Amino acid sequence: QAQLVESGGGLVQPGDSLRLSCAASGFSLDTSAIGWFRQAPGKEREGIVCISSRNGPTLYGDSGEGRFTASRDNAKNTVYLQMNSLKPDDTAVYYCAAVAFTHCGSTWHRYEYDYWGQGTQVTVSS
Repeated sequence: QAQLVESGGGLVQPGDSLRLSCAASGFSLDTSAIGWFRQAPGKEREGIVCISSRNGPTLYGDSGEGRFTASRDNAKNTVYLQMNSLKPDDTAVYYCAAVAFTHCGSTWHRYEYDYWGQGTQVTVSS
């Protein structure tokens, strides 16, 4: 059974950093582009970043540009989202999703992703 599991969320203070993980089981991330998304209460889901499977591009949305960095370890079948200088506005549930494309395109935030994780809560508060 194909599954994505996010981890690494928690309660942090403004200015702190977190690294989220997205681990796949039941399928290989090696041939999938991975999107990171987030959704805050009362707000629409927004795309943070899409990371291609191999040598393709990593494309950042407005919310991910500058402070967030996506990376992947295909040997561990895991994708990461490093988040720095966190702000209260970053408070949301963070999701990863996999799509059977190898490269991210300009419309990555509107792809029909094949698998979604259950989400991990990130709360930034003093």
